[in-house]
Amino acid sequence: MVLSVPHAGREYPATLLAMARVPRDRLEALEDRYADTLIDDAVTAGTTAFVATRARPWIDLNRDEREVDSGMIDPPPRAQMLVSSAKVRGGLGLVPRRLASTGELWSRRLSSDELVERIIGDHRPWHMAIAAALREAHARFGTALLIDCHSMPPLPRHGATQPPQVVLGDRYGRTAPGTLMDRLASVVDAAGLVCARNSPYAGGHTLERQAMPARGIHAIQVEVDRSLYLDSALREPGDGLRSMRRLLAAMVAAMVEELSTPLHRAAE
Repeated sequence: MVLSVPHAGREYPATLLAMARVPRDRLEALEDRYADTLIDDAVTAGTTAFVATRARPWIDLNRDEREVDSGMIDPPPRAQMLVSSAKVRGGLGLVPRRLASTGELWSRRLSSDELVERIIGDHRPWHMAIAAALREAHARFGTALLIDCHSMPPLPRHGATQPPQVVLGDRYGRTAPGTLMDRLASVVDAAGLVCARNSPYAGGHTLERQAMPARGIHAIQVEVDRSLYLDSALREPGDGLRSMRRLLAAMVAAMVEELSTPLHRAAE
């Protein structure tokens, strides 16, 4: 098992704040606020975890390094070097450009050297380290699973139906077997929470990059409703944090059990 938390970083470099045209609290809206604290019990139990410390406005580790809004960069990269996506068009590319509630985030464009520095200094080492941990786990156990941990704002209710509180994503079956998703969903259900799969979050670049199901390396994204573990303002850890830590640890334990079953059968 390997855990990753790419969007909970709370370190805002001085150079980032200096180029911001909005206050820091507006930039913080991009955070998966305190999502790193959700995995504390799992880490205490021995699970390997990677937790980003740099804030998401610096660079989004869950984007392809080519998902760049060329209008943000001086000089603009060549179009053939970039990947267009709905995230980029919505202002949430490799370096977020704008938020619907806030508008443009930056007072100036990034130089191409600044962009490269962030990619080489943060993005590539992050993914290389996760890939190495998954390879090591696979070499030792014959299989490996990455759980990419995120949090989401409370989803709106539609009619009498309660909205999902935990969303599991496997890129619509492309990054993990259905048996793992079924078991995770059963753990969430047993906790009395509403679980959904792949909607509205199916998983992003991290799953696409790290999962190799044909080789026995799988990846699943987990999104947790922030109101389950933050205070009423969704700013600071709340009373529900302890139970959500237990839930994440239970999910990890269930995955270890599922992944170990084929190995036990092979040994027998």
